[in-house]
Amino acid sequence: MTPFVLALVVCAAILHAGWNAVLRGGDDRLWSMTLMMMAVTAVTGVAALFVPWPNAASWPYVIASAVIHTGYNLSLVRTYRSGDLGQTYPISRGSSPVLVALGAALFAHEMPTPLAAFGIALVSAGILSLAFQGRKLRADFLPAAFTTGVLIGAYTVVDGIGARLAGDSLSYMVSLFLLWSLTMPPIYLAMRGKPPAYTRAQTATAMAGGVVSIVAYGIVIWAMRHAPMGVVSALRETSVVYAALIGRFFLKETLTPRRTVSCLAIAAGAACLAY
Repeated sequence: MTPFVLALVVCAAILHAGWNAVLRGGDDRLWSMTLMMMAVTAVTGVAALFVPWPNAASWPYVIASAVIHTGYNLSLVRTYRSGDLGQTYPISRGSSPVLVALGAALFAHEMPTPLAAFGIALVSAGILSLAFQGRKLRADFLPAAFTTGVLIGAYTVVDGIGARLAGDSLSYMVSLFLLWSLTMPPIYLAMRGKPPAYTRAQTATAMAGGVVSIVAYGIVIWAMRHAPMGVVSALRETSVVYAALIGRFFLKETLTPRRTVSCLAIAAGAACLAY
């Protein structure tokens, strides 16, 4: 992985942690997610007027990813109802790098180097350890959090292959985000009906989070055309370190010495992936 790709993926990780913190801090997380997707629709709808369509070979992947992403949205909202950011986020994100590496090996014939495999394992182990409270792991949020992790792994592999077939990562990204984002408003209306009374500030924050999510995942889609999917995924999931810091300083969650050690393990794994 080149230093430029590495730097962009690290930036994507920071942005990803930021928009997840926006979602976790919202009063009605399903409505916050819907507002995010409405912002995504507006941005990608305009962009679609200026960006060419991706190659036809990538469209099955665009559609499949949009479906998986919709399930991911709902699973993520459910996950954040179950626990705080510092507990649920690590389970969701920590399970995905290994799944992506396995999926990339199976479907794209990408075999990681021994050092990269060690780095992926170290990142995943460090991330998963962040979810423990002492020696115990709360069981109530595990099903939703792990389901989210499986969906992350699925859409990452689908998008890695699809972006390579699209001919242009921007075309793939715009098509995917536009199709995906259109699903959330009708889902919200079917599930909840009338939206809650959000202030202008809350609405603007949620919609800004949607714009940030485009940039964050757009970088990842681009990076997977230039580097192995497993490596990109693991580096992106270092976002849990930034999420832990955001949870500590802005959401008043606890950052224990054990979590600090876990973050250092994640950093060490990321260093392995940088070579």
